Order: sequence, then C-alpha cells, then structure tokens
Amino acid sequence: MTEIHLQSTEPTSVNEGLPLNIDWEGIFREHGRRVHHFIRKRVSHREDAEDLEQMTWLEVLRNRDKFAGASRPETWVFGIALNLVRNHFRLQSGRPRCDELDDDIILTQGDDPSHITEYQRLLNSTLNSIAVLPEDARRLMNMLVEKDGSYQDIAAHLNIPIGTVRSRLSRARVTLKQSVFS
Repeated sequence: MTEIHLQSTEPTSVNEGLPLNIDWEGIFREHGRRVHHFIRKRVSHREDAEDLEQMTWLEVLRNRDKFAGASRPETWVFGIALNLVRNHFRLQSGRPRCDELDDDIILTQGDDPSHITEYQRLLNSTLNSIAVLPEDARRLMNMLVEKDGSYQDIAAHLNIPIGTVRSRLSRARVTLKQSVFS
C-alpha cells in the first residue's frame, strides 16, 4: 500500500458556524487499509486499484475544505472512493477488455503435448464409460451435468425421492471412477 501524508488539522469547513478540525492523516492511518480493500474488492486489475486508491486520497486532500461534517469523515472518504470506482468502470465500458500477457500464464502445463494427450485419453475414457452405464444412470448424469440440474430438480422431474437420486448418482460415480482409472 502506498504511503500518503495528509498533514492537515486546520479547520476544513464550517458547520453551523463551528470550524471542523479533522485529522486527515489520522483518518488515513485508521481507514487506509479498509479503503484499499474496498477498492481492491471492486477492481480486479491491481494497478488500476492502486491508481484509484491514490486518486481517492488526492481528492480527499483537494476537497477537504468542502467536507461539511454532515457525515463521518471516513464515510465521506469511502463515498469519494466509490465515485472514483464508478467513474473508472464508466470509462472502461467503452473500451475493449484485454489483460496484459503474463509470463506465468504463457508457461502452463496445458501447453505440454503429453498433458494434452493425457487429458484427451482421460476424456475419451470417461465418455466411453458413460456410454456403457445403465440407461437410468446415464439419464441422471445427463440431467446433472449437461442440463445443470440440482438433485431436487432431477427428483421432481423423474418423480422419485431425492435420496434415490443421490444413491443412483453415487453408484454411477463409483462405477465411472473404477472404469476410467483402472
């Protein structure tokens, strides 16, 4: 996290005639990590999140005299952060999405021909094993995997108890594991 100095305890605004003495550096020390995590949770690209965090604290410094004291200072800071995140996504929506290539991504196991061959063999073995399952087990597997059905949906569709669905799928999985990995 970037070190930022917000040295100012001067009156920043007048609320009902009373000057506000806000220790902005104290606000940063106390809430800096929360602001960092708040932005990072919403912005996946690390560099963009760091830029937005710095912009947040810069806006706090620039506009501290506009803080009216209607809310807690940290609430005001988080409001600035949220607005900057929204503006970031508004600007990004018109641009095509692409990430920079990462050397770690380029050198993956999936590029190794022996791994590709092994995965292909495993897939073919699995498909062949599914093909020889009994019809009811194949139907359950199809409903579960291809139609993305829940156990409850499958039970309702086949008009059988959910426990029956569980036990049949469990037996089908055991059969598949034995067939594929033996």
